[in-house]
Amino acid sequence: MSSEQNPTPAAAEEAGPRPGRLTAAAALAALEGLALVVGGVWMLVVGLTGHPNDRTSAVTGGITLMVLALLPLLAARGLIGRRGWSRGPAVITQIMALPVAYNLLQADSVAIPAGIVLGVVAVTALVLLVNPATTQALGIRGPSSAQK
Repeated sequence: MSSEQNPTPAAAEEAGPRPGRLTAAAALAALEGLALVVGGVWMLVVGLTGHPNDRTSAVTGGITLMVLALLPLLAARGLIGRRGWSRGPAVITQIMALPVAYNLLQADSVAIPAGIVLGVVAVTALVLLVNPATTQALGIRGPSSAQK
């Protein structure tokens, strides 16, 4: 990778202050990661201490959610550090969140507000991540500006 795609901290400082859109995208990714950690811990605790229908599934689900939390948390860290590679995992996280939000909206329970919030967060984060200011701050060049 070139330094243009993965700028050093000194290069990031020379590029100016971090755009608010980039900071907001990182915050949303971190929020999603933390939500996954909390959900995973909750499932794990309930699976170990409660009376779930299937203890193995509850424990496995909790561990899986905590491992999945690594993707948005690492992406958020990379976005804050202006690493070009971090936009990919952040976008993937948002795309994966959209079907989850849709399924929550189909429920006949208190999951509907969670689906609305998750959908709004995912779409907002996607818009922030593809914004030209964010792309420029991360040092990502479009196909039209690639060297031949």
